[in-house]
Amino acid sequence: MQIKTRIFGDVTIDDSKMINFPNGIVGFPELKDFALIHDAEQGNQAGIRWMQSVQEPNFAMPVIDPLVVREDYDPRVDDELLKVIGDGSMLVLTTITVPSDLSKMSVNLKAPIVINVDTRKALQVVLEDDMPVKFFVYEILKSRKENAAKEKKD
Repeated sequence: MQIKTRIFGDVTIDDSKMINFPNGIVGFPELKDFALIHDAEQGNQAGIRWMQSVQEPNFAMPVIDPLVVREDYDPRVDDELLKVIGDGSMLVLTTITVPSDLSKMSVNLKAPIVINVDTRKALQVVLEDDMPVKFFVYEILKSRKENAAKEKKD
């Protein structure tokens, strides 16, 4: 499938990479079909990918595996909520906010995206616990990048 995007221009997405949110996402219930992509030129730096809307070319959310920035992240999602995406292997991602002041970069641990990789159905959940909406990650990512560079050099 060929989709137009604001960030990446025209992109060809294999149907097997399409992700359906039966209930849409928080704040945008009408957006249901997405593709998970990354900038091939930039590589997959720090694990940041883009959840690109198929319906709306101007809508793409940067997402990241929360375990990259918080190793103990283990959201508790009610099994009843997960029924809409079915049983199977689950991938959890969180949205990442990258403001002009990079030191204020944060991930939203309160509303993770849960993707069933077998059915390619997903949902965004607002957790009942006290997870932060803004978990600042700049120093964590910077440290990981420096450590990776150091290991590569050694």
